[in-house]
Amino acid sequence: MADTVKQGSAGRAFDWNLLHTFVVLAEAGSVTGAAERLGRKQPSVSNALRRLEEQIGKRLIDRSPGHFQLTDAGRLLHREALDIYGSVTRLNNLMRDVTDEIRGHVHIAMASHVVCPLFDDALRAFHEAHPKATMTLDVMASVSALTEVTARRASLAICLVHERSAKLEYRRLYREFFGLFCGPGHPLFGRKGLSKADLKGHSSVSFLTDRLDDVLRPVALIRAEAGLDQHVVGRSSHLEEIRRMTIAGLGISALPVHVVARDVAEGLLWRLPPYDDPPAIDVHMVWNPMERMNRAEQAFVDALTAKIEETAIERRTYL
Repeated sequence: MADTVKQGSAGRAFDWNLLHTFVVLAEAGSVTGAAERLGRKQPSVSNALRRLEEQIGKRLIDRSPGHFQLTDAGRLLHREALDIYGSVTRLNNLMRDVTDEIRGHVHIAMASHVVCPLFDDALRAFHEAHPKATMTLDVMASVSALTEVTARRASLAICLVHERSAKLEYRRLYREFFGLFCGPGHPLFGRKGLSKADLKGHSSVSFLTDRLDDVLRPVALIRAEAGLDQHVVGRSSHLEEIRRMTIAGLGISALPVHVVARDVAEGLLWRLPPYDDPPAIDVHMVWNPMERMNRAEQAFVDALTAKIEETAIERRTYL
């Protein structure tokens, strides 16, 4: 029967290259996107999917023009493949780490423009204690950072968290507060005595997650209350690009107050109302407790966790 898993053949001769292609395909959401990420031709990706479906004995993706959706079997395989593939790709790091001196590599998936003195102190102290260990800090959207940790492609993530997974461990790293700002070319720049009513109808710039059903819900609320939802002219998942568009005069944006304090002092940004009770957003450290970390990864996670636990939240709150 076509819908029966071929237990014997799949167990004896599973093609891990096909599994990798499927993981990329599932995350890209299209054959075109997967081909671009893999540097292959679209027919090659489609053929790999067909071969994997034949090997598994189940349909994994429902595809038609304008439609791409994982089947129940596809979602199950994708979830399990993330764990399997992550473990396989990290075996080499574990083998290289068999030494008295900590020489492993730490891969941190980061939300953009994390400004946290405690985190910076942890990086400095870790390097001083383990100078042979290496690090990669990859900047990406928070949802992508969490995917990297779940898939065991990153040691840990520093990011915003909307919904928690039972598979991951979380520690609040710091709290920041958001305010509304405009750039020098904006008609409200430099004006004092403004109220929220003065902002209504102006164009805005926002984060991709700046929605009522996402992680920046408190920020979305103050934008909605100020009447800024009707004309969003620019979006990005990176804080630096939101800042760039705001300074360039595209519109009003919500930015972390402590991150842009220097821009305000230098006349690049102007704070707008509301000034009282700004929305608070927590940034977390996230890791996979089931992951078998190399010694460098474990040392850094332990060190940063210790710093968080020994530092009161008031000292990790930036306004």
